[in-house]
Amino acid sequence: MPKSLLEVENLRGYRDRDYVQTIEEYFFCVIGPVHPQDRVIAYLKYVPDPAGNWGQKNRRFRRVLRYYTVMDLLETLKFLERHPEYLYDSSVMGIKISAVPKNRVSVHFKPEEKMSRLLKMKKPDILQQKSVDLAKLISDESGVLMEYFGVTGSVLLDIHQVFSDIDLVVYGVENGQIVKEALMRMYEERRSPIHRFDEKKAKEWCMEKAKRYPLTFEDASHIFQRKWGRGLFHGTMFSMHPIKLEEDITEKYGDRVFKPEDMAKIEATVSDVSEADFLPAVYKVEDVKVVYGNRVEDLHEVASYEGLYGGITEEGEKIVAYGKLERVIDKKLGKEHHRILIGSKEAEGRDYIKPTCLS
Repeated sequence: MPKSLLEVENLRGYRDRDYVQTIEEYFFCVIGPVHPQDRVIAYLKYVPDPAGNWGQKNRRFRRVLRYYTVMDLLETLKFLERHPEYLYDSSVMGIKISAVPKNRVSVHFKPEEKMSRLLKMKKPDILQQKSVDLAKLISDESGVLMEYFGVTGSVLLDIHQVFSDIDLVVYGVENGQIVKEALMRMYEERRSPIHRFDEKKAKEWCMEKAKRYPLTFEDASHIFQRKWGRGLFHGTMFSMHPIKLEEDITEKYGDRVFKPEDMAKIEATVSDVSEADFLPAVYKVEDVKVVYGNRVEDLHEVASYEGLYGGITEEGEKIVAYGKLERVIDKKLGKEHHRILIGSKEAEGRDYIKPTCLS
């Protein structure tokens, strides 16, 4: 890495898939690496509830966000209407979002710090041990040092159950690509304890996506085949997410301003996927044909906050995308262009990205 991990950690801000706990003990999951100066953009996931299914012993929580869709996310905004201090009208993004004021953060949960503690724990439980073992295995296979791995989700918060998934992160753009290649190799090795979903779990995954997204079962099946960051480790489902370090981030909140225009459908050729495995997933596009909507000439990217559509296509591949058309004002470059955004309130869950072989 260009900088030592210690140098990066000294500059550490709020990273994608960190968690914050508020003074009411609400758990929010951080979205992306770019935030206002006094707030953290994050979605509400757990709230205290004595009858909740998540937690340990006397510390119980209820999951507010049931599924990772925009429509479910909008339900969390309705819940937060009783706590309007967590709702934020973003003039930069042109939408109302949930964002935690930094002065209401009581705990900042960092996945790499949790992994470090688990490594030193004398009597971890089964899921904690599996999280460590999986990270060590991937570290050994990839050559990426353990200090760049973290664990997020319920394990990070110590509210996991025996049925919980393992949610790992790896820090750094270069490290993310190396780990991706390592996992792809391991999936193909017969003796590896890491596997893709078996036929039953894959079918369940595809049926669930077809139910919640504007996809057929066949669409979901093709997308599933391209999702490298999900698999099974000794029978437990896991996910792996590359996360940018501070040195990888070139944008500050407000450097680009997004102005909503209308809904649009395009056909295009993907020219760059270097940002496709992060949140938001960004695909640079060329040879754009506007099928529906305002026929702008400067549409250069498709961005998705729906994690399902991250990393599902390659450079040179043709895609069809339907979503919110936005004008992007780049203050740093003094230029403007348009993009299609997937994961907006306006789309009401009807937006998508598909390689044209799926459309």
